[in-house]
Amino acid sequence: MVATMQQIIGKINPKLYAINGNELLKKYGSPENIPAEEVNPKPISDHHLVYDSSSETLEPVYFFILDLMNDLGLSPEKYFDSFSSSPGSGYFSEIGQRATIMQQQGTKLLGDINTVLRSIINIIYDLREFKIRLQSYADLKSQDKNKTQAALLSLKQIWMDKVDINKGNSSIKAMALGQAGFQTLIDAFLVVKNLEDADKLDLNERVKRIVKARIIEFNDWLENSGRELGKRYEIEKTYLKSQVNSLKLYSRWAKPYLRAAAELEMKSQGREPSLVKVFNTLLLELTLMGKSGLKIQELALEGKLPAEFKRLQQKRDYFGCVLVDFRFRGIPQRVSQQAHYVFGGRAEITFNAYALNNDELDKINEELEKSDITDAFKLVEGITTESLEQLKDDIEYFLGEEREEEERKFKDTSNPFVALIGGYDRTEKTKEEKESKKAGKKIITVASDTWIEKTFFREIAKEAAKETAFKLFDVYKKSHGMPSYT
Repeated sequence: MVATMQQIIGKINPKLYAINGNELLKKYGSPENIPAEEVNPKPISDHHLVYDSSSETLEPVYFFILDLMNDLGLSPEKYFDSFSSSPGSGYFSEIGQRATIMQQQGTKLLGDINTVLRSIINIIYDLREFKIRLQSYADLKSQDKNKTQAALLSLKQIWMDKVDINKGNSSIKAMALGQAGFQTLIDAFLVVKNLEDADKLDLNERVKRIVKARIIEFNDWLENSGRELGKRYEIEKTYLKSQVNSLKLYSRWAKPYLRAAAELEMKSQGREPSLVKVFNTLLLELTLMGKSGLKIQELALEGKLPAEFKRLQQKRDYFGCVLVDFRFRGIPQRVSQQAHYVFGGRAEITFNAYALNNDELDKINEELEKSDITDAFKLVEGITTESLEQLKDDIEYFLGEEREEEERKFKDTSNPFVALIGGYDRTEKTKEEKESKKAGKKIITVASDTWIEKTFFREIAKEAAKETAFKLFDVYKKSHGMPSYT
């Protein structure tokens, strides 16, 4: 069972907004442990409107109230939006087809994303190998003789394993391990640096001739391979950037289809009696919440608060909030020669008033993130971001090598993951913020009201919310002449 917004608000402040708040606190100890589904909500005020007309559409009901809330300065936000249709209705089939198209298109793009992602993983592995090899070439120029000697031996070993081995029985390792008289060939090759060193070896002439020939070949390979490997490394980095940009593009294309597919999923209504399998019926549930903040200085000037409050520094803002719940039971009717439907039917609208501070509003958002309301959207985010985040550091490392100084002044726009998770819209995080994020998301706590907040701010916000909720209810009722139940 999904908790309603009224139950979530009752969980956050059970003493004020839950009829059984004291019982729940006694049972569970703190608001954080209370299951929202067990809350019996208690808003400040509660008004109901009912409108039933199978011939008139339901959209005007919703948009009239939405526009009215904007006119009253409430800046409404949609918190909940779900629908269910009876399996035997034409609308069920229509929506199912649309959802299938979105799912198929999203799946196709996800397949492309996976292909590009595998390519990026392979490129990263190649670049790591190239980086190790190039480090040996860089160490050849080191002032540390030990490091230079180690790098030379490493490159000689690579040459024997990758290049000389192609000669088959004539390779250094094959001769040293398989032919009599050449047991010292590997050691001789590793010791010698040039032709002069070969002449100084205390070995037979056959070994010396082979070592000289191989040293010439190795030195030629050493000169050319370092340059070619550097070119290949740069080409691979360019290809990585190209693949990353493709990934960015595919991810941007996929997300709208995945989100649309999630939004077109119907909510299971279980034993809802309004949904009969063969009836042409649709249920819609919508929740809007608007809020208006208290302006303490203005209220003090108007005399609604003590004059001293004009200089008061608020710790928290308080808001008069109105929660509007819509429950539509509609009859979908296709518009002639068009691909969409209109809905006539019964609309039940509830206006609830609440007084909330910004901590409580933040807590509401946190609870919604944990609830089933946003599960579908979290799945979409996981598909397009979480798996990609694992490669973020590697990509930033390879693509950022040549612009370390530049990145201190400008942001890197070549990384798709920053755009996917909204990074361009945020300021840079401090070290402490990053560490706290790794440790886990901080849980928002709602402190109890101070005496001033409880006595003045909360009470004024309550009155403002009650007045606004009644105004919305009354204006709509009078303008439409709807039957009403208060």
